[in-house]
Amino acid sequence: MLALRSFFYLLLKLPVRLLVRCKIVADTKVPADKAGQPIFYVVRHQSASDLLALQSACKQQNLPDPLDKVEINGKSFARTLCLAKPTPLFPWGKKRHTAALNQGLDLLSQHALDEKLDAQLIPANLIWGRMPSKEKNNATVGTLIADQESPSWLRKFFIVLFLGRDSLVRFSEALSFRDISDNHGNDQKAARKLLRVARFHFYRQDIAVRGPRLVHRQQMFTALFANPSVKRIIADEAKSKKITEEKVKKQAQKIMDEIAGDYSFSWIRLGERILHWLWGRLYSDIKVSNGKVLRELAQDGHEIIYVPCHRSHMDYLLLSYVILQEGVMMPRIAAGINLSFWPAGPIFRKGGAFFIRRSFGGNRLYSTIFREYLGLLFEKGYSVKYYTEGGRSRTGRVLEPKTGMLAMTIQSLLRGIDRPLTLVPVYLGYEHVMEVGTYHKELSGSQKKNESILGVLKAIKNLRNYGNGYVNFGQPMNVNEFLNEHVPDWKEAIDPIEPQKPSWLTPTVNVLANDVMTNINKSAAINGVALVALILHASENKALAKAELEAQIDFFLNIQRCAPYSDLLTIPDETGAEIVAHVISLKKVVVSEDSFGSIISLTDTASLEMRYYRNNILHTYVVPALVCRLLEKHNKINESQLIENVQSIVAVLKDDLFLWQDTEEIARQTKQVVNCLQNDGIAKQSKAGFWSLTEDPAMLTSVHVLAECVDECLQRLAIITSLSTRLAPISRRDLEEKVVAIAKRLSVLNNINAPEFIDKKAQATIIASMREQGYLEMNDDGLIMVSETMPTIKATVINLVDIEVLQSIAR
Repeated sequence: MLALRSFFYLLLKLPVRLLVRCKIVADTKVPADKAGQPIFYVVRHQSASDLLALQSACKQQNLPDPLDKVEINGKSFARTLCLAKPTPLFPWGKKRHTAALNQGLDLLSQHALDEKLDAQLIPANLIWGRMPSKEKNNATVGTLIADQESPSWLRKFFIVLFLGRDSLVRFSEALSFRDISDNHGNDQKAARKLLRVARFHFYRQDIAVRGPRLVHRQQMFTALFANPSVKRIIADEAKSKKITEEKVKKQAQKIMDEIAGDYSFSWIRLGERILHWLWGRLYSDIKVSNGKVLRELAQDGHEIIYVPCHRSHMDYLLLSYVILQEGVMMPRIAAGINLSFWPAGPIFRKGGAFFIRRSFGGNRLYSTIFREYLGLLFEKGYSVKYYTEGGRSRTGRVLEPKTGMLAMTIQSLLRGIDRPLTLVPVYLGYEHVMEVGTYHKELSGSQKKNESILGVLKAIKNLRNYGNGYVNFGQPMNVNEFLNEHVPDWKEAIDPIEPQKPSWLTPTVNVLANDVMTNINKSAAINGVALVALILHASENKALAKAELEAQIDFFLNIQRCAPYSDLLTIPDETGAEIVAHVISLKKVVVSEDSFGSIISLTDTASLEMRYYRNNILHTYVVPALVCRLLEKHNKINESQLIENVQSIVAVLKDDLFLWQDTEEIARQTKQVVNCLQNDGIAKQSKAGFWSLTEDPAMLTSVHVLAECVDECLQRLAIITSLSTRLAPISRRDLEEKVVAIAKRLSVLNNINAPEFIDKKAQATIIASMREQGYLEMNDDGLIMVSETMPTIKATVINLVDIEVLQSIAR
């Protein structure tokens, strides 16, 4: 019997190899101390095609062969536990059970006999076809073929034939038989519970991969017209404008057509293949971090809302592609109405995009329909993606968030949605953004050009090696828990009929929006181009000898490894020399030679472009840069004073740069930085607790370059503290205008070609932060006054800024 089965598997190997292409998603992590322990698998179906596909996937993951036998204490066990046999081909056929229950019971019994045994069980889910099922009246042959819990051998033949090349193997984390035996027993009851949990686990994974049932576009429109809020606004519009309801319904239909997506899984599959080819041509690598969190949330039944930063039109494609590769259903994407031009618009709609106007312009009909459409997506269980910044960042820094979509998200929750809504911040980083040149023209005053097919063709023509792309998924933010913390009685506002806008909504959404941007920055990715840009912009004349640049990169990387900005930050594994070679290959810098060797520099044009990438990661070096600047400006400084100075400056810059650290975290990171400098022989601490720099010139150069990274931030603080002290009492508007005027003058005198340095909103944010920290106050006439604590922060800042800058401000 065993020989016959082996021969059967041998015959099937070739057709399975030809027909099946599995995407592998592996969360498998067998603990190091379990190495050498037997490994088993549990799968849903006792199917030859399943086991052969699993065998191929296990080989790619360097895992044991699932068709092998395992010897334990002289007894032979099948390595794979199968939960269900195929359904009989004919209705009168007898349904049979697998040996999984007896296998599980035998394995648990062995753990009762052998205390050293700790076999590992890996749940391996084979999902044939990722097409979501459709409503019954819209079901297709493809969905009917796949829609079977335990298919017969004939149905399985068609599944492999039609869906084999769109299959997925999901390896979950290994379970410990020892843990099950010790905590849940080793009898038949424990074995049954194990198999029951495995079945439910696989069911939840299927939902996470395929998503909820697809609803046709027209069915969405029907549901919207039946919505009480939409009905009410149609009646109100007809009454206020003195027109018939039928006429308003036609307007509503046009708005729905403008907004709604037209999701097609066939287009998604085609797009996935095209993008796979495109990324291979454009990028050296797509580096993804923390993708496991998506699978956990989807499997736990969360309504996932992706909130990425927005740097490029490439974001739409890259993030959607990565989400699919992580084995999670495709989200519905909120896209700007400017992208609805032909032919991109119809294609994006098929890919799940729905469109939103830049401004609702007081159009109550539009805003109501859009809000209810978003709520309907949540109600149906579709994950959603939107950009809280509203538009693409032109400077490389994350932008002040727009709160409209977040407000509508919370209003949807106030409808009584029973699933938890969870925001997933996403940091998107690139070593090349194709629109950077356009961004600088727009910042210089050029009018923004509307997107068109001609622009798309031009972009395709200019495709080249873009280096690496980075997608870092941040810490999930459960909106339900957030509301429980900030608005304990929020559930009192739940109304399943009428959307609520309680008094707490706006201030709460503002806090949530700020937390979103902070968490995006918290999960930043440091890359070679951004690091070179940061260092060269901090260097005199934006140039360094090649060897010196390589050493600086190693120093900057070492700082982050010793004192990381956050535990979600990703840091390159390469050396400084490897990173410089990579950046040179991307043609981001100019390499010149002299008798002493190579010099790496930036042209004026490259300097503008590279500043964009510098701004992507500047926030991650604020604390180390401040520590270096304080050590550089003081012959010796007490550790407590060092920490206090860093805390006071970071508190003011926090909202502008979306920094996440509180005072305790800043104190911890400051200590980590000085200890890192001490280990490298750059800084030393006296017995009295005072820190100072060593006398090594090479080391002092490294400290100076890092300190210069925060120089522009300190200059802006110096302008604000000096002007407010000199001119108070002064109106907020006058202060902002005068600060911007001096910033513009300094940018010319000091050759600071940076739009964010003279940006009025950025200055206003810092002024607001200084009010929150108590350095500025408002008098009864609404004018800004300096407080008693202002001299302290002013003295700290002025001591860290070059005298030439202070003289320019004074003049």
